Amino acid sequence: MKVLLRDRWLLAVDKPAGLLTQPGLGRQQADSLITRLNKDDPALRLVHRLDRDTSGVLLLARGLEALRSCSSLFAHRRVNKLYLADVHGHIDRGGSINSPLARVQRQPPRYGFHPAGRSAMTQWRVLRPLDGIKRDGITRVWLRPVTGRSHQLRAHLAGIGHPIIGDPIYGDAGTAGRLRLHAHALSFCHPFTQKRVRLISAPTFL
Repeated sequence: MKVLLRDRWLLAVDKPAGLLTQPGLGRQQADSLITRLNKDDPALRLVHRLDRDTSGVLLLARGLEALRSCSSLFAHRRVNKLYLADVHGHIDRGGSINSPLARVQRQPPRYGFHPAGRSAMTQWRVLRPLDGIKRDGITRVWLRPVTGRSHQLRAHLAGIGHPIIGDPIYGDAGTAGRLRLHAHALSFCHPFTQKRVRLISAPTFL
């Protein structure tokens, strides 16, 4: 697993697609990124999470003090998150989706619009159209989640009729292979050194 940052307080890694961030229920879901890393460094704690099939930058903190400091940055929206995704259909330019989300299905977990759900906002901008798997093509987009709800990017894009390619829950995985959603970059002010940190991971599905 590629290390993007390592110091006495923080560790950032490039999470591969298909690996759980933390253990699930039962033996079949016991293997996870944090389980592997804790074998060598038991003090590491997850600051945030990525879905199993999402790849890219993941930040961990070493010890409770570092965890509290980093969690505060996320809670106060002082961390800039940038994702890259391929979506079904053609989208023009950019915009934002401001749609509250709630869990609408338990197994497998699925989230969707609900007026009483938690507020959720996603900004998006078109990178370029691609020759596609579907007849109506594919568009590659930058995504910036302003909030951090479960399945937010996947649910929001499916909600406007442009599910992410390879999404078995919100779209149709079909023959597209892996989910084409990648946590490309995280940037924030280091809570202990006060230096600006920018972590970048190149997607493997380009």
